[in-house]
Amino acid sequence: MAFDGLSARLQEITRKLSGKARISEGDLKEVLREVKLALLEADVNYKIVKDFVKVIEEKAIGQDVLKSLTPGQQVVKIVKDELVSLLGGEESKINFTPNPPTVIMLVGLQGSGKTTTAGKLANIIRKQGKKPLLVACDVYRPAAIKQLQVVGKQLDIPVYVNEHIRDVKVIAKQAMSQAMSKLNDVVIIDTAGRLQIDEALMQELKDLKTNVKPHEILLVVDSMTGQDAVNIADTFNKELGIDGIVLTKLDGDTRGGAALSVKKVTGRPIKFAATGEKLSDIEVFHPERMASRILGMGDVLSIIEKAEETLDLEEAAKLEKKLRKQSFDLDDYLTQLRQMKKMGSFSSILKMLPGMNKLKGVEVDDKEFVKIEAIICSMTMEERKNPKVLNGSRRLRIAKGSGTTVEQINKFMKSFELTQKMMKEMTSNKGMMRKMMKNFNMDDLKDFSNFN
Repeated sequence: MAFDGLSARLQEITRKLSGKARISEGDLKEVLREVKLALLEADVNYKIVKDFVKVIEEKAIGQDVLKSLTPGQQVVKIVKDELVSLLGGEESKINFTPNPPTVIMLVGLQGSGKTTTAGKLANIIRKQGKKPLLVACDVYRPAAIKQLQVVGKQLDIPVYVNEHIRDVKVIAKQAMSQAMSKLNDVVIIDTAGRLQIDEALMQELKDLKTNVKPHEILLVVDSMTGQDAVNIADTFNKELGIDGIVLTKLDGDTRGGAALSVKKVTGRPIKFAATGEKLSDIEVFHPERMASRILGMGDVLSIIEKAEETLDLEEAAKLEKKLRKQSFDLDDYLTQLRQMKKMGSFSSILKMLPGMNKLKGVEVDDKEFVKIEAIICSMTMEERKNPKVLNGSRRLRIAKGSGTTVEQINKFMKSFELTQKMMKEMTSNKGMMRKMMKNFNMDDLKDFSNFN
């Protein structure tokens, strides 16, 4: 996941700071050196790192932090504030025109993920009550038009295509006319890319910009290319003039240097981040929330938003009734597991919870939840409703049916019993969290997340 290495380093630094009642100038210099190394290892631009560390030092000394009662916490706050600033400060939204359609032009190199991003963007915009139209203007890459049509069909979003002409200016103009006649209030143009920036690519994009006059030009950048992503963004901005950036493959970039450098270098905000392969795996980029995630402070707001978008309210109401009656069974467990999968990977959700970085040795492998689903699906309805009937022979049958072992079945059932116990505590005691944490067994959580 993005920022894994940087998060681990910075969280260790902030943990040490938070526990200090006093900090000397020597301590501060050592901390700044560690922050500098952490950022450089994350592939952040050297000049940006130098300026970042300098600002933290000036603020820490200028505010008499070293003489304060909680110097460690104040330095952590300064680091977080500067990290937020580096990532863009505030959320930057799409500028929708009051006279639709709003035209969004996606640009970028070949392989950056423009076509998939076009679909993801249309999907997230539709959730805002808009009616998007996708436009296929990549007339060079084999199967690019077909790919956009497939994406559009999966999302049930219309795609404008004209395979008889290769002049993208004409295609875009025709798409605009269709959008107005069909009342599409957002037009998303998927343009062609190249393996590298060249004069022909830029001229085509400039001509398209002149003729269509897009309200937003968004550069799609593969974050895994590190500093190359920053250089690409800088060149596109100077040559074409962009309004924002969409970072793709952020789930595969463990360093995160591109996200931390691109805003500072280009002066243009990161507007969206694609975090997975699913067409729903895109989110509005919130600098403050991302900074909190990097420092291990959690991102509960994003979890709530994901839940509101994906979870079935009717199923949630049924679960609440079951919890009140304390009748939560394996069938309910399977339903909730499938609901949670809609929100994204379990590991990414876990990292959004405040303090989860402090639980050492707890790692969630999403593949294990596939095994859990197979185990429950291999049970009879009686076994799901009443797990107490699971004797040795039944467990052997379930293991064979799910491709697991009896030992794995036993560990899963132990974790399920823990879940039932937690649910019972939550519904019957006012001081449930305090009692639950008092009796909490870390080994049980480890078994739950890894029962190989």
